[in-house]
Amino acid sequence: MDNVLSFKRGSTPLLISMPHPGILLTPAVEAGLVEEAKRLGDTDWHIPRLYDFADELGASTLEACYSRYVIDLNRPQDDAPLYASATTGLFPATLFTGEPLYRAGCEPSREERARYLAEIWQPYHQTLAAELARLKAEFGYALLFDAHSIRSCVPHLFDGLLPDFNLGTNAGASCDPQLSERLLAVCAAARDYSHVLNGRFKGGHITRHYGQPQAQVHAVQLELAQCTYMEEQVPFDYRADLAEPTQEVLRDLLQAMLEWGRERYGR
Repeated sequence: MDNVLSFKRGSTPLLISMPHPGILLTPAVEAGLVEEAKRLGDTDWHIPRLYDFADELGASTLEACYSRYVIDLNRPQDDAPLYASATTGLFPATLFTGEPLYRAGCEPSREERARYLAEIWQPYHQTLAAELARLKAEFGYALLFDAHSIRSCVPHLFDGLLPDFNLGTNAGASCDPQLSERLLAVCAAARDYSHVLNGRFKGGHITRHYGQPQAQVHAVQLELAQCTYMEEQVPFDYRADLAEPTQEVLRDLLQAMLEWGRERYGR
């Protein structure tokens, strides 16, 4: 498959992973979707644009180009469930609303899905793993920031309104606790925004699998409420007036990660 991912190598120990902004569909997926799904409403809209300051920080960036409706890059390849509550799988069958993703009997075949695993999931994770290994070899450690967004209200997945900044560290297992404390301090200083650590979103497969602080790889997931930077309804427009102050907080979070790494490891 072409245009599976976009990767740019940086000059600091930080890698920003963006597994869900993609909107490309395979013919088999597109042909089977219900009308509501064709709007791609569960996309992490505009995430690459929101993090367009990454170059200034010297961060590496990895961006998926295919929709999560084809295959979810933040799920393990064996499709083991990550949450006890409602969620979606490696090959999603439902929308975030809980409604079916496909018309009855129109799901991609087992052979098609095996191809998606080999040609979309594997290249993303191979690139991610290789870049973390490169960063660790060059700097002695690596920092992984897994960047996500979601509508602020999805009753099927969580009650009420989601906080603006939802940090996840796999209940403290994916990064040094001093790093998560540093990030919480940044969020607390951003008084116009709400935040939580390891609330509804504790980190998906990427955070849980690659975050190995005992091996000097520290991973953090951010699930950002989309109301902080865009219109949450069709046509899902980017709102620069909302996004600019949100970007300042995101920049502060990533700078805090880099500063913590330099203090902790001396480089």
